[in-house]
Amino acid sequence: MDMSLPEIQRHLRTLRLHGISATLESRLIQANQGTSFVEVLACLVQDELDARSSRLCETRFKASGLTERPTLTEFDWGFNPKLPKKEIYELVTGKFVREGDDALLIGSPGTGKSYIAKTVAHGAIQTGYKVVYREAHTFFEDLFEASQLKRRKKVTKLFSETDLLVIDDLFLRKTVPEQAADDLLDIVLNRYSARKSILITSNRPLEDWGKLLRDNAASSAILDRLLHRGHLLKFEGKSYRLKEASARLKEDKQKSSG
Repeated sequence: MDMSLPEIQRHLRTLRLHGISATLESRLIQANQGTSFVEVLACLVQDELDARSSRLCETRFKASGLTERPTLTEFDWGFNPKLPKKEIYELVTGKFVREGDDALLIGSPGTGKSYIAKTVAHGAIQTGYKVVYREAHTFFEDLFEASQLKRRKKVTKLFSETDLLVIDDLFLRKTVPEQAADDLLDIVLNRYSARKSILITSNRPLEDWGKLLRDNAASSAILDRLLHRGHLLKFEGKSYRLKEASARLKEDKQKSSG
């Protein structure tokens, strides 16, 4: 039965072979120029595999909670030369996720902790891992709201079973919810026993966590698990945010004087 190219492409889309449908026309041109049938078929199969991989990656990204896709190529290492560059690159490889380790990024505000955390999360998604990223206040809000709506089990499962959980800016707000210590401890214990990775950033030193959580015992248990198989990276230096703000003010001043 003869079919036109548009008909074939329509049937391919019906069969959900969108990758083959998208490249079929160019592959037919390739075949007409002398490429063997087997080579063209292999290319079409690879086109489909690449398209599916791309869609899966996009699905994982949308489900993660990330809103940007940072990379280390955009990071200004020269501004803060004391940053643990080697250890950061190691985290971005995703090896610690594969091995079920944890990571704590601790240091002054504006030194790049959140940027690196998002870069690690984005890299893990591209590698094929399921990632959940939450700013700390949103993490606690999600758990509280889930409890109110009787969806606690579902949200706890999400936070406990994803390959990588990123909690960004823990204790950025000095006051955390009353149940924060228990909430965080539950998730950490679940992930520790399942050998699932957590990455937490905070500008508060570890010795202050007990006071901030208002529960020294819970804090000790949390840090005991996180540090047992954990990578502790200390971020020291100047604020990238203040640098960018200064650059903007300088630019605005030049524009106004010009």
